[in-house]
Amino acid sequence: MKRGKRYVEAAKTIDRATLYDAPEAISLVKKAASAKFDETIEAHIRTGCDGRHADQQIRGAVVLPHGTGKTVKILVFAKGAKADEAEAAGADYVGAEELIPKIQNEGWLDFDVVVATPDMMGVVGRLGRVLGPKGLMPNPKAGTVTMDVTKAINDIKAGKVEYRLDKTNIIHVPVGKASFTEEQLADNFQTLVDAIMKAKPSTVKGAYLKSVTLTSTMGPGVKLNVAKLTN
Repeated sequence: MKRGKRYVEAAKTIDRATLYDAPEAISLVKKAASAKFDETIEAHIRTGCDGRHADQQIRGAVVLPHGTGKTVKILVFAKGAKADEAEAAGADYVGAEELIPKIQNEGWLDFDVVVATPDMMGVVGRLGRVLGPKGLMPNPKAGTVTMDVTKAINDIKAGKVEYRLDKTNIIHVPVGKASFTEEQLADNFQTLVDAIMKAKPSTVKGAYLKSVTLTSTMGPGVKLNVAKLTN
């Protein structure tokens, strides 16, 4: 794969054989983010879990202290008073059954997070084939299936991110933007690591965090010293 000039220059500043401490890794990733837009900084955490086993699945959510730097559009499935509450709390879209054909047939997906009250999950379940593969299905573990729609919306707007294993047992989560200060990125990153450490399944054998890499949208990855993160 041919890399751009900026990527090649940035890659020269990073020693691939070195495992960096978090502050230095954050500094390197920030410097390497030289695109013309505000790049997202992401953490990629390879775990020792085996997601094929239900008791080794990891899924949850955490509010990053400095947010993600991204404006998040929220769709809430609710009716009656809960729909009014969702609108008052600042949801971008609120609806019920009438949204099903719009999403299923018209391919409308102009939202980043879906919240639903428990009584609406029968309706939302019909969208499983569309929302599931995109990671948009509401889930109680992530706090997106709830009667407290105001709290759910406030948390998401404040910078709540969801983490879950992908098929290769890696967790991918944004921890901020390249425009954030190093301190803000460090706070967000540590908050995420703490949450994932707390979510460790008791059945995992051997190393839980196998490797942790920080990267910007267009930049090279920087590997971290996992031992230092978990002490």
